[in-house]
Amino acid sequence: MTVPNPAAAVSSIADRFAQVRGRIAEAAKAAGRDPASVGLTAVSKTQGPEALQAALDAGQRVFGENRVQEAQGHWAARRAALPDLELRLIGPLQTNKALEAVELFDVIETLDRERLAAALAAAMTRAGRRPSVLVQVNTGAEPQKAGVLPDDADALIAVARDRYGLKVEGLMCIPPVDEDPAPHFALLAAIAARNGLGVLSMGMSGDYLAAIAAGATHVRVGSALFGERNKAPAPS
Repeated sequence: MTVPNPAAAVSSIADRFAQVRGRIAEAAKAAGRDPASVGLTAVSKTQGPEALQAALDAGQRVFGENRVQEAQGHWAARRAALPDLELRLIGPLQTNKALEAVELFDVIETLDRERLAAALAAAMTRAGRRPSVLVQVNTGAEPQKAGVLPDDADALIAVARDRYGLKVEGLMCIPPVDEDPAPHFALLAAIAARNGLGVLSMGMSGDYLAAIAAGATHVRVGSALFGERNKAPAPS
């Protein structure tokens, strides 16, 4: 687990948001796109209450969280006062957490297997809530990373829609850190296009400008907004 770097002063978060939003707008215009077509998801994992409040004060309402339990701690008590809050799960989801995820999140970006599709469908029926879903594609076929393989993506999209009735809106990917992300973004866009999907969640702090050029509709930005994080000390 990591903790926010104390050097990243809360007072600078508003400036960081303004800078990132400006860069998103510039990148969208350069690609011949409307800046409003690119949504900013602020990755709020590991952040403390002061940083979260600073982001809210800067007008941010869309947040991405990696873990259900941490997201509950961040947002469960705030939701009633923030009717326009949108929470997106961007980390891997275990099937035994499906109900909690459905109850909390508005979008689940990490569907990567049929078993999880079944668990989400059952949880939605039980909770009476139907969050939107993105299929996560492991574009680099990295064994340590979550996501369906590109060759299997069409089948998972079809089964999630047709067998389980999930509202699949689009795709998500995390390219390998040591490769040019552009071919991975292009691959994701091609899979989305042939399946009639309009949402592309791709691009993070280091590559979101390239993602926008490739058609991203949502970029997931953390350190560029909140500052770099330090490793938490190991338990003694």
